[in-house]
Amino acid sequence: MNWGPVLFVAGALAVVLPLGRVRVPRMSFVAVARRAVVVAGQSPRQALIAGVVASAVLGLLVGGPVAAAMIGAYAALGGRALLRRSQRRRAALERTAALDALGALAADLRAGLPPVASQPVGQGHRLRRLTASVWRLAERTGAPAADLVERIEADGRAADRAGASASAQAAGAQATALLLAALPAAGIGMGAMMGADPLRVLLHTPLGAACGLVAVVLQTAGLLWAERLIGGVTQ
Repeated sequence: MNWGPVLFVAGALAVVLPLGRVRVPRMSFVAVARRAVVVAGQSPRQALIAGVVASAVLGLLVGGPVAAAMIGAYAALGGRALLRRSQRRRAALERTAALDALGALAADLRAGLPPVASQPVGQGHRLRRLTASVWRLAERTGAPAADLVERIEADGRAADRAGASASAQAAGAQATALLLAALPAAGIGMGAMMGADPLRVLLHTPLGAACGLVAVVLQTAGLLWAERLIGGVTQ
């Protein structure tokens, strides 16, 4: 008996289900699914690991160990991209809220009202540091804090516009990198349409397996390198 699939399934269940807290023998399939959704909502990284392991298990059952490695690598890249996109979106929303709070704070200061302590002013390392500098400068020199806060807000919004422009300029390079990463799949599809069997060669022959694994490593390195270059420009 081949124990590889059994061990992979056991590893996937160990990642998704904390066995120390859940009584597995009494759990139905629906309960397992609900537990997995709860874990995914509480810990995105754990959900990513569970998705990668599940994808590898599926690849192992369908095409063997080579397919498991390849599908697991692609699942890791896709999940990582989705996770980083969610993090960027959340950070953008927090920054927008902080800039809006700075605008409201400047208006309150001009109207002679005291600042509200519960306002999310200065979220983010740079905004928080600049806001703290404004209070120190206003206390020591009597400089108008409202003007300084407005300048911080204007500078932050200008930086956001510049970042959005840089992201738009880098979208073409990112699309090119994704297109190049998808070309091997198109080549496999064309080979299958021509009557060949490229999947059998890639998954069940030593030379094909070596070529497939090397290709996955090179694709992963290229996508991460492109992401680093584009991230450096947009930051």
